[in-house]
Amino acid sequence: MDKDSGKAFDMRLFKRLLAHTRPYRLTFYGVALAAILLSGFAVMTPIIVQKIIDDAIKLGDEEKLLFLTLAMGGVLLGQVICQLLFNYYANWLGESVIKDIRINLFKHMLGFRMKYFDSSSLGVLVTRAVADMQRIGEIFSQGFFVIVADLLKMLVAAVVMLIMNWRLALIVFAILPLILYATRLFQKAMKVAFAEVRAQVSNLNSFVQERITGMKIVQLFTREKIESEKFRVINEKHQNAWLKTVWYNSIFFPIAEISSSIAVGLVVWYGGLQNVSNLSKEELGTLFAFILLIDMLFRPLRQIADKFNTLQMGMVAANRVFKILDTQSNIQDLGTVVKNNVKGDIKFSNVRFGYLEDEEVLHGISFDVKAGETVAIVGATGAGKSTIINLLNRFYEINSGSILIDSVDIKDFSLASLRSQIAVVLQDVFLFADTIENNISLKNGSIGLDVIEDAAQQIGVDEFITSLPGAYQYNVKERGTMLSSGQRQLIAFLRAYVSNPSILVLDEATSSVDTYSEQLIQRATEKITEGRTSIIIAHRLATIKKADKIIVMDAGKIVETGTHKQLLKRGGYYSNLYEAQFLSEEVA
Repeated sequence: MDKDSGKAFDMRLFKRLLAHTRPYRLTFYGVALAAILLSGFAVMTPIIVQKIIDDAIKLGDEEKLLFLTLAMGGVLLGQVICQLLFNYYANWLGESVIKDIRINLFKHMLGFRMKYFDSSSLGVLVTRAVADMQRIGEIFSQGFFVIVADLLKMLVAAVVMLIMNWRLALIVFAILPLILYATRLFQKAMKVAFAEVRAQVSNLNSFVQERITGMKIVQLFTREKIESEKFRVINEKHQNAWLKTVWYNSIFFPIAEISSSIAVGLVVWYGGLQNVSNLSKEELGTLFAFILLIDMLFRPLRQIADKFNTLQMGMVAANRVFKILDTQSNIQDLGTVVKNNVKGDIKFSNVRFGYLEDEEVLHGISFDVKAGETVAIVGATGAGKSTIINLLNRFYEINSGSILIDSVDIKDFSLASLRSQIAVVLQDVFLFADTIENNISLKNGSIGLDVIEDAAQQIGVDEFITSLPGAYQYNVKERGTMLSSGQRQLIAFLRAYVSNPSILVLDEATSSVDTYSEQLIQRATEKITEGRTSIIIAHRLATIKKADKIIVMDAGKIVETGTHKQLLKRGGYYSNLYEAQFLSEEVA
């Protein structure tokens, strides 16, 4: 099912879901047994009612009346216990299955290459891991098992009716086509209605998420009134979509009730006529039993369309989730080389790469970085600077060429070993909604608070941290919004420093910060680059001037290489770039 199928039950998908119930097979069988017992207990009540009327009340047998009444109490108690166990463990099974699938899904997504996330909607992935998972759970808790239990009740009730009085049973069965036809129409209508509801919910969620995220733009350009009107229209469509489902329910359930009432009326009329005509005096208890059995036969039909919708939506959700699980977008982690420490020699040899197959970004890049060197990479936006960093960490696979660290191809390293040797400080620092301590250590058990405090003092950022309420226990909130951009950069520097990498990458880490923060960052930069291989992508003059080597890029190619002074003397691309971007800063 590449598209959302109209099938309410897809056996291929269901078998795949059943595979996830294997660790809980005892619970699965227990729920199935409870469904069977429920159908048995349900029909026993009408049978006992028949016996009470025909064999006890009618014959004036008080002892049998007491026995049958106690038996009914026992049946009702058993039914309550089975219903409780059925409801609890069906839901427990559903939650356990989606817990396992969600863990597998999250682990699978953790291994995806960056290219997958570049082309995938964040909102869609979150929906798959949260909302769609609950839909899958409902297959077990409100869909499949409930439908099976209801169908068993209906089957047993129909058999009991035929055994009790086949004439009355045929009268009831004559009404069934009407309710079955109405149920089928209702299911089709609700399928379309729910599709519209899902579409409108998606539109509403997307609109609200975008406007909240971009609230600053909305307010800066005074678009509050315009956006409010757009929201009113979208919200109205959302309301109308739900009202359509309410309308269909309002039509179907009265029809179902009328059908049930007609069946009861016909049974009472025919059976009563038999009694009045003295043709079948023993039918009185059967009439009462039939009234109860008719409810057992028709009531599940009134709900079955809803259950099939639940089942169908669960199958659609399962298809979406399994589609992600089946996606092969992982970086091949076949390397066997594991090193706790590397010297830091880096060699790019004729590396070609493109984010899209027909659009090459790097055109045969070659350069060397010696262990302990600080190399700066400069160039205009889109020159391919950050791409080099992405390739070094194997976030993407190169098209051709090779990248070596200490003369070992990075593909021969295990991913964990490779990335543990490289620390990256990005321009756009991401912080979790957690304490400063946890954002620095990333909950690595080997990095304690004492290590963090000592590192902060060494690179000169402890003063700003201790000035915050709670110091290292200060919660920075979502994406670190409680800190300035400069402070977030300092946290990122400290995070990189405590990881003690062999190779350090600073990707435009000093841009867009205030002068005071820049001074702290420059001091931190000098400290953490000391004695280790460092690659710096930066626009700030101070960092560029102190680099051992500067690589100048333009349109995916290296156009110049040398020190700051050497490149200025050549009067080439770097010199022009320096004059255009750096000279004003130096004069200031």
